[in-house]
Amino acid sequence: MSMNPQVKDWRGQRVWIIGASSGIGLALAQKMGDLGALVAVSARKQQPLTEFCQQYPHCLALPLDVNHAEQWQNSYQTLKNQWQSLDWLIVCAADYQPMHAWELSASRMSQMMATNYGGALIGIETVLPDMLAHGKGGLAMTASVAGYMGLPKSLSYGPTKAALINLCESLYLDLHPKGLSVSVINPGFVETPLTAQNDFKMPAIISPQQAAEAIVAGLSAGDFEIDFPKRFTTWMKLIKRLPYRLKMTLLAQIEEKS
Repeated sequence: MSMNPQVKDWRGQRVWIIGASSGIGLALAQKMGDLGALVAVSARKQQPLTEFCQQYPHCLALPLDVNHAEQWQNSYQTLKNQWQSLDWLIVCAADYQPMHAWELSASRMSQMMATNYGGALIGIETVLPDMLAHGKGGLAMTASVAGYMGLPKSLSYGPTKAALINLCESLYLDLHPKGLSVSVINPGFVETPLTAQNDFKMPAIISPQQAAEAIVAGLSAGDFEIDFPKRFTTWMKLIKRLPYRLKMTLLAQIEEKS
């Protein structure tokens, strides 16, 4: 049974994708555009947004830095001036740096938390009042399987994604009875500029286009959690459920082999 309303047709759906200059966000914007959605694309870099809008004439380019509430408000006002309302906010923006405990930098970790979690909070605060007033709309936050549990080299990134997963669960409990959709997107490894930093083997890695296909399928089906690829995320969920002694032993062995 679907946890959210299903989307039978994306034509005319007004979708705002944050972090759309590359990777999953760009691939998702292209997929949504191909399906006939009206797509607004945001990121700090203007050029990729402009290039996207040259391919999809009905889109909006709304450059912004997710850490600045004023930029969110200005972009959202521009969107409403053009489209009157918004059907979906999908946040894909992320900051990432592999980190061990002996490399701990509180300032770098705070910066990552501000972008990955704080930026999403500002975006939700920006659009939610109107969605509640209309009694419809959808929020989808891109977290990660790294948020399932503590993982090797994920000291700074994993906690930001765990926070997003927890946030989406709470949002769903509050907003589902009011007619709004809430989804959390938990990718495994995807070929993006962020994962290009990794110096270890990334099992079951997929392309951004494959990720976009999975996200659209999940949102269309009304899924709360959209996790992919299943051949990887299924194992991660099984490991998560192990007793700590077994789980930590297994994860330590994975670290030694990486």
